[in-house]
Amino acid sequence: MSALHVQRGRFRPRSGSHRAAEAGFTCLHCRGNVVADPAFSAVQHRNHCPYCLWSRHLDWLAAGDRLSACKAGMRPIGLAFKLSLRRYGVGRGELMLVHLCVECGHGSINRIAADDDPETILGIFEASLELECDTRARLAGQGVALLGEADRDAVRCQLFGRQGGLETIPGEGLHLCGSTER
Repeated sequence: MSALHVQRGRFRPRSGSHRAAEAGFTCLHCRGNVVADPAFSAVQHRNHCPYCLWSRHLDWLAAGDRLSACKAGMRPIGLAFKLSLRRYGVGRGELMLVHLCVECGHGSINRIAADDDPETILGIFEASLELECDTRARLAGQGVALLGEADRDAVRCQLFGRQGGLETIPGEGLHLCGSTER
């Protein structure tokens, strides 16, 4: 019997294999032991290592379907903002990791998990500023817009909650990172 079944139009692992996936996996890149339980990572479909942030090309049609035939490593190459519909228009959503498959070149965005190392994420952002134009263009063709130099403050704000501390404006007090009220 297959380890997959269809439920509400999506493929899902049968309960036994799903429990095994929650237990965790060994990172293909750094060989670290990764706990995949949502109680630790705060994401439902853990697919990247919290230490080196490498992923594995598992999903094909939708997040969590685990139907990709490739199964190669996916290198973290940058960051993107998930577009979100806000009450009063479209705005920047949460910060997302961008991965590129080392075998087939498929790009994907993945949620940053609660246990991901923010300094490593910042290092990936810094390295992404030096990416070749053809890599950026290939990702743009797949609908992925990498963040650039102009997004540096927003990245630091989302990762650390502030820009090197709260901003003090003489006579006006403290302001949170990203605040436009002065």
